[in-house]
Amino acid sequence: MKQMWLWSLVLLLALPLGAEAKKKQEEPAQLVIENPWYGKRVALLGDSITDKRQTKEQQVYWQYVAEWLGFTPYVYAISGQQWHHIIPQAEKLMANEGQEVDAILIFMGTNDYGNDTPLGEWYTTQVEKVKLFDDGRSERRWTRRLVMDNSTTRGRINKALDFLKRNYPTKQLILLTPIHRGIYMRANGEVMPGEECANRVGHFHSEYVDAIREAGQVWGVPVIDFAAVSGLMPTVEEHGRYFRLGERRDRLHPNSEGQRRMALALMYQLLAYPPTFE
Repeated sequence: MKQMWLWSLVLLLALPLGAEAKKKQEEPAQLVIENPWYGKRVALLGDSITDKRQTKEQQVYWQYVAEWLGFTPYVYAISGQQWHHIIPQAEKLMANEGQEVDAILIFMGTNDYGNDTPLGEWYTTQVEKVKLFDDGRSERRWTRRLVMDNSTTRGRINKALDFLKRNYPTKQLILLTPIHRGIYMRANGEVMPGEECANRVGHFHSEYVDAIREAGQVWGVPVIDFAAVSGLMPTVEEHGRYFRLGERRDRLHPNSEGQRRMALALMYQLLAYPPTFE
């Protein structure tokens, strides 16, 4: 799909037909919506599904989208990494590009599930004195504080988004939920079961997907629900065609066909969001 039409998205709106027009249908009107992502600089943080070095596929999802929408990608994703690695990835981005990016996409979370990281909580709550008047009068009320630690997934997300919000206050930040996950056999023969099984700390994969959705509300950032909009379902046998080793040794990493399907979903989702606020 190298069509130049993607520099602007054309939506056809049918004109209402009058009595005489029903005999001879008129040409549809055209509403032209410019593609705001053209010429922008987009950073991508994440794990192996985003790390081009870890795949033999000709193109991965972000390469398709960058070509179709015409933006320049800066990829700092590293295979096997989890949410507490987002800050080091962002620090490398800052060291190399400074503030010369428009948007940052974060596609992370499946390895937190796979490595048995507890989900944790977003906040701690306690009763504290709260100043309500200039003269110093206060009341005791329940208050909450964000959890900032690397021992839980929610704590890791809090730390990462706090860092990004402080260091990129004018940039667009967009979270992508993990896609559905099937079985994966490591090189040493260890089998990692799919999402139908809880991990060793008792959490299902869908709970980590939910945590990313929740993070959008906690931190005021858009969330693209890749688990839903990509349509990929590796636990369904017929969807093995979309994964690297469809014979059930790797239903975790999408193959070229799966990457392209992800790219199509992501492209249309991105068009709903501004790539920059500057």
